[in-house]
Amino acid sequence: MLPIKLLSSNRKFLKFFIISLFFFQNILAEEKSIDIWNNKNKPKTENNKIQEKLIQEPKIDISKLNQNQNELIKISEPQSEDTNSKLIGLYDPGQNDLSLEMWMRTNGELIKQSLKRIEKIKLSKFSEEIFLNTILTYSYSPQKNLTEKEFLKLKIDWLIKNNKIEIIENFLNKNLEFDGKSKLIKYLVDHYISSANISEGCKKADFINKEIKDKYLEKFRIYCLVLNKKQEEAILNFDLLREEGRSDKFFNDKISFLLGLQEKTSDKISDKNLLNFYLSSITIDGFKYEPTNKTDKNIWKYLVASNLIIIDELEDPETIKKYEVAAHDGSFDKDKIFEIYMSIPFSINQLLNASTVYQGLEGYEGRALIYQRALLSDNIENKLKLFFLLKDSFDKEKLNNIFKDKLSEILKEIDPSDVPEDFKKIVEKNIITEENVELGKIKFDDKVLHRSKVIKIFTEDDIKKDKVNKDLESVYKKIKRNKKYFYSIKDIMLLETLIADGISIPSDLDVKSLSKDLTIPNTMESLIEEGQIGLFMLKLVEIIGSDDIENLDPETLYFINNLLNKGKIKKVRNQILNLALPLRV
Repeated sequence: MLPIKLLSSNRKFLKFFIISLFFFQNILAEEKSIDIWNNKNKPKTENNKIQEKLIQEPKIDISKLNQNQNELIKISEPQSEDTNSKLIGLYDPGQNDLSLEMWMRTNGELIKQSLKRIEKIKLSKFSEEIFLNTILTYSYSPQKNLTEKEFLKLKIDWLIKNNKIEIIENFLNKNLEFDGKSKLIKYLVDHYISSANISEGCKKADFINKEIKDKYLEKFRIYCLVLNKKQEEAILNFDLLREEGRSDKFFNDKISFLLGLQEKTSDKISDKNLLNFYLSSITIDGFKYEPTNKTDKNIWKYLVASNLIIIDELEDPETIKKYEVAAHDGSFDKDKIFEIYMSIPFSINQLLNASTVYQGLEGYEGRALIYQRALLSDNIENKLKLFFLLKDSFDKEKLNNIFKDKLSEILKEIDPSDVPEDFKKIVEKNIITEENVELGKIKFDDKVLHRSKVIKIFTEDDIKKDKVNKDLESVYKKIKRNKKYFYSIKDIMLLETLIADGISIPSDLDVKSLSKDLTIPNTMESLIEEGQIGLFMLKLVEIIGSDDIENLDPETLYFINNLLNKGKIKKVRNQILNLALPLRV
């Protein structure tokens, strides 16, 4: 028999070098030199219990993944005689101008409250980037009202809820052992099963090692061995699972059948979990299953992905209603709903008088009639009336998620010049803007300070300070000659940032006087001063929320930029300036 392959059996752990209180030294680990994070953000003085904790020299465990050779850095700071704190994350603190201690001084309750508020916001691409960089940076956990385990669970739950598949895989690659690992792997496995991509799901089984005792994942790994024709290894693992009493009658029946250990298998369909359902679907001849509103979302997705729902056969009104609800909830393909609508027959008279006839029909039938009539209409105004009538019908039955994306796609295809004046505002409101919009080319205007060549320091790489000083001097001379020139809030933002970065400002330019009427929220400023950088970043995410940076008002941009300067969080600051200051064409 082939030996069982357990991922962690050959891992080598390279251990324990000393970190200085104020900086990290280079660490030599056998054949490779690894540069660990520069601890430049650590406070110079401490006057509380945190001081005692930070003075202790943390231990660094450096491990190498045995297959991918990805480096995992775990830094454990002694919290008591019995426990060590592990650093779990994705990003180097210095990568985003953050620090290992960015959460330590913050009350965990405040973090949880902020995360709850963020959950309710549809974050813009920029906000989400800040959020992920913040919560997934290697850092110590808060010291009050939020344990390390609880904090990690909040992060894991967010990744799962928001379906961050790629990030989850990176997270698993970079972190060997942590609470909630099996939960992430199970989510990843179920994602690929529900997509009918079993082979990719089996690849993720490589994350399962001997430390993980999860019956679901162990069963799935055994099935993958069967799928990959590793008969002897599958039997060995199957026998061990049964001997340990970790298997069950249903799984035993299916795997024994697939291994050829028995000729027949039960026709009973199990929807207890996705793996059971999948095994049912591949072992039962003429497999048929009628989902309900209580059916798990992943099973719905698997049925669609595997073409186990035949649209042409749908005639039962209750079944169609059920599919509409599932599509609204995200369990069923929304496009399939419109395929169903197109399959419903109507008379010529019904189609011609759709605007009135639909009211006497069942909800889904009415929507199908309006949809078909709208597609047949050549008149833009009539087409828009019908599509917005359809939208109202979805909204009325609280099924709005089905149509909002499709409506946006339809409206984008209409030439804006063809849209009647009465519809312009509502059309614009219902078009969903693309997240990945390419920035236009910057057009520098030396007559306006914040649009001048001075901003190249934030928009281009490797701009020398001497060059910036010369550009500022040149632009300032032009502006000074303009007696009517008014220093805008964005001008002041630029000047304060240049000062923060060590750029010389003309002696007769009194920046403090220019900014005297601009205010900074006291609570936000206190967070910076107290070193509660993690919570500050979460607050920043809340403020920006669903907005694009370009659409924030100048006053908001000002205080955000001012605080980022004070916190020396330059990467985020420069990203904001790059979006907010230039004129782009």
